[in-house]
Amino acid sequence: MEKKIILLLFAIFSIYYIFFFDTIAASCQMVFKLIPMLLLIFLALRSTGEKKYKTIIIGGLIFCTIGDYTLQWFIIGLFSFLIGHIFYIIAFQQTSEGKIHRLVKMLLIAYGGFMMVFLLSFILPDGGYILALAVCAYIGAILLMGWNSFRTASSFAIIGALLFISSDSILAINRFITDIPYSHILIMLTYYAAQLFIALSIVQYSALRSKMIQ
Repeated sequence: MEKKIILLLFAIFSIYYIFFFDTIAASCQMVFKLIPMLLLIFLALRSTGEKKYKTIIIGGLIFCTIGDYTLQWFIIGLFSFLIGHIFYIIAFQQTSEGKIHRLVKMLLIAYGGFMMVFLLSFILPDGGYILALAVCAYIGAILLMGWNSFRTASSFAIIGALLFISSDSILAINRFITDIPYSHILIMLTYYAAQLFIALSIVQYSALRSKMIQ
């Protein structure tokens, strides 16, 4: 019952922030942005799962929440999210229940290469070398996260990682290349969904791991 209440509150606050953003007073927007993530951290803390995996995932959720706040200072926020992704990568890497298929590897490498070239062609002409380096590191991190999510054999972890890649891609294109219609809705919808699935993977991965051991 407790988890259902947390999920219901998460859905309510997420939907409100995503679809009714313009009705929120500017002074309260950050509060409403962070509430869904704080609820997910609480959900993860209350979840039953493999201790090491759970602890590392919670670390990722915490740093992503910090990133949500510090993204107003873009490089600082990017660094916070980078740390969050590193936590997710570590969590996924210490699993071995699933295999990373060759096609998945090829698609992620191809997509990462395309995004790097595409984004750098807009960033470098303006002399943004530090930003370019940060963006390349970040792209590498999110792709490595997506790559390793397949090791868990958890559909929730995989979906969450792929949604995170989608969210960050939309954000990057919207920020550096061209305005995307309904960008706020697309970015936050995929972002909150990504974090939700990653949080839910704590229970699912633990169940899969228990079956493997048996």
